[in-house]
Amino acid sequence: MTLLEVRSLQAFYGASQALFGVSLDISEGEVVALMGRNGMGKSTTIKAILGLVPPRAGSVVFAGRPVAGMRPHRIARLGLGLVPEGRRCFPNLTVTENLLAAARDGDWTLDRVVGLFPRLGERRGQYANTLSGGEQ
Repeated sequence: MTLLEVRSLQAFYGASQALFGVSLDISEGEVVALMGRNGMGKSTTIKAILGLVPPRAGSVVFAGRPVAGMRPHRIARLGLGLVPEGRRCFPNLTVTENLLAAARDGDWTLDRVVGLFPRLGERRGQYANTLSGGEQ
């Protein structure tokens, strides 16, 4: 089953076109690498899929639902997001301390986060710099 379908995606920064008809299909459970030289549109492709750069043409369908033109926070709530490169955590704080440092007011609690990421629950008292890249 196709989880993410991108068709003829075009995006611009002002008058400068950055994406010229990008298409891709990613199936559930599939691992895909987006590769290319600097300035070839890798980051812009991801940003356009996530709604961070509004696509001017094309379609993005996630889990059967069209998301092109949706606000980024709505796309994220559907389960489509970005884990940025680099280990953006406080290495000398524990997992719990990192989660609390990044916490915002709202519906999320530590228990809810740990429910989504059980491995973090197992490592609550561990220093963040001892986690693998994926765990971070």
